[in-house]
Amino acid sequence: MGFLEAVTHGFLQWATSPWGERVPIHIAWFLIWVAAIAGLSFVIVHAIYLRYFAKPKVFVPSSEPPAVMARIPARIPRHSLAARAFHWVMAASMFTLLFTAFLPKIGFQFNWVAWHWMAGVVLTISVIFHIFHSSFFLDFWSIWPDKIDIQDAGRRMRRFFGEPAPPPRKFAKYPLENKLYHLAIIAAGLTAIITGVFMMFRVRTVLFPRNPYLFGDMAWGMIYVLHGLAGVGLIALITVHVYFAIRPEKRPITATMFTGSMRRDFYLEEHDPERWPAEPRSPMPAAPSSNPTKAEA
Repeated sequence: MGFLEAVTHGFLQWATSPWGERVPIHIAWFLIWVAAIAGLSFVIVHAIYLRYFAKPKVFVPSSEPPAVMARIPARIPRHSLAARAFHWVMAASMFTLLFTAFLPKIGFQFNWVAWHWMAGVVLTISVIFHIFHSSFFLDFWSIWPDKIDIQDAGRRMRRFFGEPAPPPRKFAKYPLENKLYHLAIIAAGLTAIITGVFMMFRVRTVLFPRNPYLFGDMAWGMIYVLHGLAGVGLIALITVHVYFAIRPEKRPITATMFTGSMRRDFYLEEHDPERWPAEPRSPMPAAPSSNPTKAEA
């Protein structure tokens, strides 16, 4: 499939096919800088806001009884070894994908194609593992926004604008901003993965035969556009993620990706033991049977 007259118009690159059809072939590469500047701008504005304008956090006191609070251990498990391994494998593959995708576009030329698709395979396998692992071995719903998150977001917004509102409750295992970031990563990551799998049919790999005629010109063009948009979106998202990971008030959370557990003082300061118990709730002991013979049996 050979294209003629490739030009950049707006946010996309367009070309004319041998049959005279004008089709998109990729994003405009200046979007790399747009995404990088957007991510850095967020970092600067957020850091200035926290340094000079943000008010101290105020939470509704926990309603857990003192007996429950006293049983909270010194370290609270947060991430299993499998979850931490997934995180670092995903991080390594994601950075490899971004470097191999965009460094050649800004002037650093090297043989990037093989490294790119291999990193994509690693990312795809790790995400499939994570979906299975989180669905059957972790608390699947802990990372999704719930009713309390939405209510507390409204409270924070009203208090931000100086309106009277009760303070928000302490966080569950994941604060709302983590949950919203997770949704954004899902959208960008799955878009990149699904389109990337299709794009592998256009290069020679050991996984399946090359077939550049799997789709028509317009469909291929849209696949490349979506893949590029997901990629530049991930530049901004990962910039923000790294920024929050190194902020002083977030370092106890970042440390859990190494140790797997969180300090008791930080847990009590930021998290609600009722929404995120430090350990699984023990079932209430069963009442003794009124039939001794049956109980002994």
